[in-house]
Amino acid sequence: MNIFLAIAIVVVTTGIAITMMLVVRRHAPDGSYFNDGDRAAGVFGVLATGFAVLLGFVVFLAFTSYDAARAGAETEARVVAQQVETAQLFPPDVVETLTGELVCYARSVAGVQWQRMENGTIGEDLNPWSVKLFQTLRGVDPQTPSQQAAYSKWLDERSDREGARDDRIHGAIGVIPVPLWIVLFFTSFMIFVYMLFFADSGERAVVQALLMGTVVSVIVSMLLLLQFLNNPFHEGIGGLRPDAMERTLIVIDQELQSNLPTLRAPCDDAGNAT
Repeated sequence: MNIFLAIAIVVVTTGIAITMMLVVRRHAPDGSYFNDGDRAAGVFGVLATGFAVLLGFVVFLAFTSYDAARAGAETEARVVAQQVETAQLFPPDVVETLTGELVCYARSVAGVQWQRMENGTIGEDLNPWSVKLFQTLRGVDPQTPSQQAAYSKWLDERSDREGARDDRIHGAIGVIPVPLWIVLFFTSFMIFVYMLFFADSGERAVVQALLMGTVVSVIVSMLLLLQFLNNPFHEGIGGLRPDAMERTLIVIDQELQSNLPTLRAPCDDAGNAT
């Protein structure tokens, strides 16, 4: 989420809440609507504790997904770099094909695939270059011991790459179910309504504004944090970007300048087939 949009949301919602508090305060009795302030504070403590426990659980769930997506993206990039090295040990007739398709896979992840994650349209579709790599691999017939070892190693690296990709994709679809969002917003609304009953015409307006403003700003900020963790792929502050795969592409280019200087990948810079 854009940081300026988030700040605007917090300021607007807090301003509306403070305004409503001051409006209710005009008609509130001296000492608030509660005759027993201690009992009212106890009930509010139950509301706040329940909300805090639920919020803490959901934040942990969302952050775990965020961290798994970040780690998956880094692992996927590292495995692709390793596969490029492994591909150089294959039979000479498939080295350029496998290497070119790996480069296109990396470009696709950092390009069109990443854009689809940001747009929420990645779905369950496979990376098309992963399919092409498998089709090329099926035609490989390793003969020498080094080729056979490379073939076996490639299969292990392919499994690691697909597992890392699954971790990355998992973070793009969000992990917080709708019922949890409903409960969080409902609890937040109930806390806001309960706060209005603390309106006190005998207390200064600035104190009443501070009372409502701090509570609402914290709640809204936490809900925005959940939204950020639940949708980590964006260009704003803290959003996950394809930095790891872009670094891998730079390393691959440097390696290929000496090993395969004539290689022409069958794709454009965004990973689209040419």
